[in-house]
Amino acid sequence: MIDLSWVIDPIYIATIFFFIVGLQRMSHPLTARSGIVWAGAAMVIATLVTFLTPNLTNVALIAIGIVIGGGFGYIAAKRVAMTGMPQMVALFNGMGGGAAAGISAVELLGITNTATTSSLAVIGGLIGAVSFAGSIIAFLKLQGWMRPRPITFPGQKIVNMAVFALAVVSGILVVMQPSWVPLAVALYLPLFFVLSLGFGLLMTLPIGGADMPVVISMYNAFTGLAVALDGFSFATPNYAMVVAGIIVGAAGSLLTLNMARAMNRSITNVFFGAFGATEETGVEIKGSMKAIEADDVAVMLAYADKVIIAPGYGMAVAQAQQKVKELTDLLESKNIPVKFAIHPVAGRMPGHMNVLLAEAGVSYDHLFDRDEINPEFPATDVVLVIGANDTVNPAAHRQGSPLFGMPILDVEQAKNVIVLKRGQGKGFAGIENDLFYRDNTRMLYGDAQETVGRLVQALKKL
Repeated sequence: MIDLSWVIDPIYIATIFFFIVGLQRMSHPLTARSGIVWAGAAMVIATLVTFLTPNLTNVALIAIGIVIGGGFGYIAAKRVAMTGMPQMVALFNGMGGGAAAGISAVELLGITNTATTSSLAVIGGLIGAVSFAGSIIAFLKLQGWMRPRPITFPGQKIVNMAVFALAVVSGILVVMQPSWVPLAVALYLPLFFVLSLGFGLLMTLPIGGADMPVVISMYNAFTGLAVALDGFSFATPNYAMVVAGIIVGAAGSLLTLNMARAMNRSITNVFFGAFGATEETGVEIKGSMKAIEADDVAVMLAYADKVIIAPGYGMAVAQAQQKVKELTDLLESKNIPVKFAIHPVAGRMPGHMNVLLAEAGVSYDHLFDRDEINPEFPATDVVLVIGANDTVNPAAHRQGSPLFGMPILDVEQAKNVIVLKRGQGKGFAGIENDLFYRDNTRMLYGDAQETVGRLVQALKKL
């Protein structure tokens, strides 16, 4: 059989270039789709060329695993609604972390390991297991199968640190006791992974649903780092895994920091602050929620000189983005300019609103981030808040509020604010929204897709 192993490294280098190009193109909504294609094609090529590795065993099992996993991923991705995209991202990211932990386990069971490669495998296994367990909790919370509010208990931080310390100690013992020593295989290695998984669970339980976008991003970075460490732990390093893992880890870390900065909170506060576990007390909100009908809102929009739409997760739940696009087109046909105010953490994953609006065909030129749009609210006639809550809550300006210091969309400064909402419930953070009680705010109750549809019909009649 012809030995083609010499082509592996050159092709890996080429795929690394494709990964970088794909990542660069993903940085802009207009080129993001092609960026995904570039990166996906690179991954397919890297996977196929790996089969040329000399003395590769269990080829049939590997192929079966790829077919089953790839088939499941394809079907799930085709069927998932946009509202379920955050939890699917969390779940698939967790699978990546679990795969990295599994690779580490196999490497630690090898007989050719050195202290260096074993140490790298242990660190990769720890990070991968934490990412896997944490991502599963994030999925359960986002899916609604677990209480989204923080789950806390007395002495939780001490317990977490104790479990982490024991995981580290057991990992050190695995390195010190080679895998062919029965004690390492029977006790230390299983204990290491059980403790690592346990720490991932315990670290994620006290994190509230409002922080899940940051958590998903952080665990994505963890998975990338675990994959890179696994690539180094092989007797012959796998450069595709190393570089791809480093790219994912770096991109995920940068995104995590940017999102934490968007909420004016530190990473430690996100992971250890139990945000949303307790509600603000001792504050009396004056005023009352004032309802309005779609016909009256249509009149306000028809006579407006400027309209801004602030979307949130409620728009995703109602899958109202197509109706929102129709409303935007109708207003612009009447020479009424429309802009979209996009908060960095609106929705439940990074870029959630951008993806939804792009899916509906809303031009990227209509989308503005918080810093760009905030100065325009005082001169805006009507702001439509569609399913957003915590990202528009003026309580963020009140010292003592759990939201204090979080940069928000200052929609309350507009002349008229119309909030499209199913009911009078609180946001995902569990904090009452001052905006709903303001004199310039009116509540348009109902499913966002239906209410926006009524607005469109009422505007057409005017």
